[in-house]
Amino acid sequence: MTKTAKKIQMVDLKSQYEKIKPEVDAAIQNVIDSTAFINGPEVKAFQAELEKYLAVKHVIPCANGTDALQIAMMGLGLKAGDEVITADFTYVATAEVIALLGLKPVLVDVVPNTFDIDVKAIEKAITPKTKAIVPVHLFGQCADMDAIMLLAKKHNLFVIEDNAQAIGADYKSSDGTTKKAGTIGTVGCTSFFPSKNLGCYGDGGAIFTNDDALAAKLKMIANHGQSVQYIHDSIGVNSRLDSIQAAILRIKLRSLDTYATARNKVASYYDKVFENHPKIKTPARAKFSNHVFHQYTLQLCEVDRTALREFLAAKDIPAMIYYPIPLHLQKAYLDPRYKAGDFPVTEKLCACVMSLPMHTELDEDTLKYITDSVLEFVK
Repeated sequence: MTKTAKKIQMVDLKSQYEKIKPEVDAAIQNVIDSTAFINGPEVKAFQAELEKYLAVKHVIPCANGTDALQIAMMGLGLKAGDEVITADFTYVATAEVIALLGLKPVLVDVVPNTFDIDVKAIEKAITPKTKAIVPVHLFGQCADMDAIMLLAKKHNLFVIEDNAQAIGADYKSSDGTTKKAGTIGTVGCTSFFPSKNLGCYGDGGAIFTNDDALAAKLKMIANHGQSVQYIHDSIGVNSRLDSIQAAILRIKLRSLDTYATARNKVASYYDKVFENHPKIKTPARAKFSNHVFHQYTLQLCEVDRTALREFLAAKDIPAMIYYPIPLHLQKAYLDPRYKAGDFPVTEKLCACVMSLPMHTELDEDTLKYITDSVLEFVK
């Protein structure tokens, strides 16, 4: 097993940039030359191109993925005390926005194979105060949107898709239609954080919807609550995607499907090496969604995860834990409704998951070094 000369990264943004450097550098320089730094032509062009890619009527760019969730909930008119159901196994931003707006986060467990929100658990959690469901398309594939949309229709609920990790993924509905992740519910939200599959070189986000009236409201909220300058019809926020980031995203959007193919090639390599290993469970693929592999996350059985990470780190191989603590056990979200043991799948996952390097620039020599090192420890 030979150590690779190149430093192994969880996400290798530098190597990815080097492949598109001339286009990116020229695009940035064009924005600087134009001095149209805010809401310039690049933002409008990116918005139109992303609408076409997603086959959605409206894309509303904003400053980051957390803002996207907040603006979406504000636009839907959710009021303090309204209950919003989301997954316990997710990044904190999903619940953070719910709490920040004075809404009541209602946490539910996930399914163990795909890590996505458990639809049966959602149904059990619905009360007369429930107003919305926030499914998280975790690690790169969609939650069970057919079932979630049926529940939403039955109970007259909004569906806000947290699509920060699965942009570009396809959802295959039972009626034979295919839609892009984030375009199925009432509204979808994404992040363009640099490490995302479609990432900029700073912060950025966007909201998607096919509802004309909602889109107009979301645009207004994202711009200080104004649709006409200095005329404020609602309370809003200041949340903008700047022109330089939009210019970069336009270039990277053209390669998004190619990036997904490269990520799937990496995932297939990992799958083959770890297949049928008694102590390693590879990520499952949902029957209704393809996978764009924002993360490649293993479940470890009877393995000292801390020791394994230390062993890999000594070999200059990074490995991350997404996520080490369930939301219901985080200090900020402690709630008398929940206690340890209430979400057994999430709690087990938090204790056993480990993500390996996953990005578009991994070559076979590097993958062999990573997998040989894992297997050297996990016998």
